[in-house]
Amino acid sequence: MSLNNQVLDKPISAELPYVEANLSYLVPMAEKPVNYTYEPPLGIPRTNATYQTHKLPIYNARSISENISLDREGFAFTGHNTNVRNFYDEDEVRRVYYPEAEQLLKEVTGGTKVVIFDHTLRNASQSKPGENNIKEPAKRVHNDFTAKSGYTRARLELAAQGIDDIDVLLKQRFAIINVWRAMSTTGYAYAQPIQESPLALCDAQSIAPTDIVAGDLVYRDRVGETYGITYNAKHKWFYFPQMHRDEALFIKCFDSAEDGSARFAGHTAFEDPTSPANAPPRESIELRTFVFYPA
Repeated sequence: MSLNNQVLDKPISAELPYVEANLSYLVPMAEKPVNYTYEPPLGIPRTNATYQTHKLPIYNARSISENISLDREGFAFTGHNTNVRNFYDEDEVRRVYYPEAEQLLKEVTGGTKVVIFDHTLRNASQSKPGENNIKEPAKRVHNDFTAKSGYTRARLELAAQGIDDIDVLLKQRFAIINVWRAMSTTGYAYAQPIQESPLALCDAQSIAPTDIVAGDLVYRDRVGETYGITYNAKHKWFYFPQMHRDEALFIKCFDSAEDGSARFAGHTAFEDPTSPANAPPRESIELRTFVFYPA
């Protein structure tokens, strides 16, 4: 079930149904963008960046999902049943979901080794910064890693997991791939699909190198680096509406290969104009993983 190198049988075109929505882009700036993950010291702004919204079409990619690949567009989609009953149960996620996702990624990518290094739950109604680890949907166009931080984060996380031969692993091709899934507290059998704040994905082929801007992401104990993305009228955006818990979305956030394969896929949550006014808050989980390809 490789979603990496598929033949394009059906063109991605403007004939697809779409919604129009505002996406929040980084405004070009002279200095390096800085974002704090916590409330910074008095007098220091949470971020020095500014953002501007642009109203754009976001195409429904469900009908062409089999013709979208991680190595071309930078994202992919598949049906996949999970045995997890409660995604808010940390132990169950690690015990049940991590092995499921590891096997799925090997099937999807052809990778020979998968290392899952963290996961994030998102639910705006339950997010309590400083009290729990549940976050709100991220509504700025971004990519989670840069050409630099893909390597530094890999070295950090592999060492933390006690993995040997890190230097050897990092010399072969590897990617950082997010596995994104809907979850729900409304009951396993009757779980609601996502209606509010779905995820939009930008075709990596439509992103110019000059559109991506490295910025510091400041944690209490370290400084990471992510890409903000500036507006380009050529960007092509897609989404998979009404995602439910037995579907999985894959987002390429870094690839060490520089052979023309997609390396970074911009993405963001957005306000869907077709979402019901009383739609429940989006509940989703994303795993961040290293996928190592055959040497």
